[in-house]
Amino acid sequence: MGVLSPPIKSRLILPPRSTRSDYELFHLGSMRPGKNVNSKKIQVKSQFEKPASTAPSIDFCDPDWKSKYQKDFESRFSIPHVTDVFPDAVAYPSTFCLKMRTPVSSDFPKGYPSDEEWHGYINNNDRVLLKVIRYSSLTSAGAECIDSDCTWVEQWVHRAGPREKIYFKPEEVKAAIVTCGGLCPGLNDVIRQIVITLEIYGVKKIVGIPFGYRGFSDRGLAEMPLSRKVVQNVHLSGGSLLGVSRGGPKVGEIVSSMEERGINMLFVLGGNGTHAGANAIHEECRRRQLKVAVVGVPKTIDNDILLMDKTFGFDTAVEEAQRAINSAYIEAHSAYRGIGIVKLMGRSSGFIAMQASLASGQIDVCLIPEVPFNLHGPHGVLNHLEYLLETKGSAVVCVAEGAGQDLLEKTNVTDASGNIVLGDIGVHIQQEVKKFFKGIGNPVDVKYIDPTYMIRACRANASDGILCTVLGQNAVHGAFAGYSGITVGICNTHYVYFPIPEVIVQPRVVDPNSRMWHRCLTSTGQPDFI
Repeated sequence: MGVLSPPIKSRLILPPRSTRSDYELFHLGSMRPGKNVNSKKIQVKSQFEKPASTAPSIDFCDPDWKSKYQKDFESRFSIPHVTDVFPDAVAYPSTFCLKMRTPVSSDFPKGYPSDEEWHGYINNNDRVLLKVIRYSSLTSAGAECIDSDCTWVEQWVHRAGPREKIYFKPEEVKAAIVTCGGLCPGLNDVIRQIVITLEIYGVKKIVGIPFGYRGFSDRGLAEMPLSRKVVQNVHLSGGSLLGVSRGGPKVGEIVSSMEERGINMLFVLGGNGTHAGANAIHEECRRRQLKVAVVGVPKTIDNDILLMDKTFGFDTAVEEAQRAINSAYIEAHSAYRGIGIVKLMGRSSGFIAMQASLASGQIDVCLIPEVPFNLHGPHGVLNHLEYLLETKGSAVVCVAEGAGQDLLEKTNVTDASGNIVLGDIGVHIQQEVKKFFKGIGNPVDVKYIDPTYMIRACRANASDGILCTVLGQNAVHGAFAGYSGITVGICNTHYVYFPIPEVIVQPRVVDPNSRMWHRCLTSTGQPDFI
C-alpha cells in the first residue's frame, strides 16, 4: 500500500510513519520537535514525523483511496504492545477489580478473590471517534477536510481503561515516575493518582525520579520511595513533589540506569519535548529487548498537544489568568485614559490568551501567535487603542508571550530546552503605547501585568483535578495492559491512548478560522490589525 497523507487542511491528520526520518534530540524532555538548535549537549536519536506538507499526496483518482486512507490511519494509530517484541508474553488475569478491596495474595494469578465476574473492564477493540464533525464544505468555519468534497472518513483511536488481562505481575514491577520541563498545575495530582492506582494493582515498589531526566544520571540525586502515605496530600499544593528540570543525559544512559535500578514501568509527565524523550526511551528499550512499559501523561498549560481536547493545567491557567485580567481592568477603568496590558503564557499557541479573554469579558484586544498584527499604521493596534480611549475611556489588552515576535529583534539565543528565547512582547507593547500617545500629545496611564509564574505554580482547580485523576489512573491501566510508547489524553470527552509519535509532530495551535477564535473576536469587538 502506498503512502497516504491529506493535502487539504491537514491540521490534525498526520503523515504515516514511513515518512519519518532521524531527528536529533539535543535536550531530552525539554526541546520541542521542529526546532533547529545547536548544542553541546549529548544527542539522542529518535524517530519523528515530518511536517504534513512534505508527505506524498493521496491519489484521489484511485477509487479505493478512502479505504486505503482508513487502513493507513489504523496502522499509524495502532499502539505498541509488549507482544510486538515478546510474542510469547504471558497474560494474567487483572489484579484490578473494584468488587473487593482485598490486597493481592501470594496466590497471584487468581488476582482479587470475587464470587462474581466484574464488568468494569475495557475491551481491547473499543475505539473512540477522533473527529465528530462532518464538514460539508471547505468554507465551513474550522473545516478539516481530506479532499475537496469533504468526504467523511471515520478515524478511530484506542479507548483507555483497565483491561481484563495484564502483562506484568505486580509483585515483579518497579514503577518510576518522572516530571520534566516547567511547572504546571496538577503535577502532584497526577503523581498521586499513579501511585494510588499502582498500589491497587498490587505494586509495592514505586519510586520518583528527582528533577526530570537528569535524575537518572546524577548520582547525587537519590530516587524517592513513593506510597499512598507519602502522596496522600500532595495534591493540596502546587509544584511537583519530585521537582522538575530541563535537559538530560543520553537515552542509552537513561535506559542503562533503568536496567540497573530494575525499573520496568516508567511514567513520564511532560510536554512535547518530554514525550519525544519518552518515545526515544521506549524505542531503546525495544532495541535492547527489555520488557518495559513507557507511558506519557501530557503536561502543558499552553494546551498545545495535538489531537487532545485539552491538557491538564490549562483550565487552572485560564481561571488564574482572570485575576490578572480583572486587576488590569480595574486599574485601567479607574485611571484617566487607562490602558491595562496582561501578558499570558503561550509560546506558539494562543489558547490561554483566547480562552481567558472569552472567560473574562473584559478584554478589548486579544493578540495570539497564530494571528499576525501591526502595532502602527491606520489599522494597527495603537490606533484602535486611541479609538477605545475616545469612546470608552479605557482599554485592556491580553497578549500571548509568543505573539508579535516578528515585531521584535531576533536573537539566536536558546534556553535550556533548546527553544529560541522570545522577545518580551508585553514590555514592547507597553513601551510602544507610551511612545505613541506621547507623540500625539494625549495622556495615557499604562499598567502592565505579567502573572506567568503565579499561574503555573498554583494548585490545580477542580476541573483539572478531575482530569489529572483520570489521566493518572489510565496511564497505569495502559502500562499493565502491556502498552508502551503511548500517551493518554482526552478526545471528544473520552479518554484514549495515542502512539506518542502522532502527538509530537508539532504544537497544536489556534485555528484563526475556528469558531472559538471567532467567538473571541465577537467578545472583544477588535478589528483585523493588518
